[in-house]
Amino acid sequence: MIHEAVGHGLEADLAREGLSVYSGKINEMVASKEISIIDDATIDFARGSFFYDDEGIEGQKTVLVENGVLKRYMYDRLTAMKDGVQSTGNGRRESYRFSPIPRMTNTLIVSGKSDPHDIISSVDKGLLVLKMGGGQVDTVNGNFVFDISEGYLLENGQIGDMVRGATLIGNGPRVMREIDMIGTDLGFGMGTCGKDAQGVPVSDAQPTLRIPHIVVGGREG
Repeated sequence: MIHEAVGHGLEADLAREGLSVYSGKINEMVASKEISIIDDATIDFARGSFFYDDEGIEGQKTVLVENGVLKRYMYDRLTAMKDGVQSTGNGRRESYRFSPIPRMTNTLIVSGKSDPHDIISSVDKGLLVLKMGGGQVDTVNGNFVFDISEGYLLENGQIGDMVRGATLIGNGPRVMREIDMIGTDLGFGMGTCGKDAQGVPVSDAQPTLRIPHIVVGGREG
């Protein structure tokens, strides 16, 4: 969810063109004050890590959101020049056939202070999502729809039956503002991110999160 629902909207080309719900919101609150988000190309052995990006800029750890406040976008050389800032080392391309554009590396929500077991036991009725599938995001308004690859019913703080064919429907900024518990754990996922018809290796990570309100859709079958 961090990659699709939030990360793409923090890439400078989309933000500059008004194609992101986060456009023009530097130094504004865009998430719960408990939420900090970083993009870090320096994590050892992570799929999205590198020493230098495809424009020769050293890989960096970039704080995007700090305590709920939007601090920075992810820049390549061109978008950085247009905004009068330094590149964040996010200029990436699939191969020599493509021009570098702002892309994520290893994007994550920083771990919090809550025990993951306490988060689960605090839920009277809900859904425990352990693995996400494919989905779609509209970066202009932040609305998303994600498939759930592995999820379980939660009732009275207990994990129940597995759920099949369900989806999560929501709005990225709204979800980020409503998160009220953040776990001490951190789970990584790996993949290949597609943008402008080119793919690059990435990873993303987030701790156990409690989202008080989100729409769960699907059908029995």
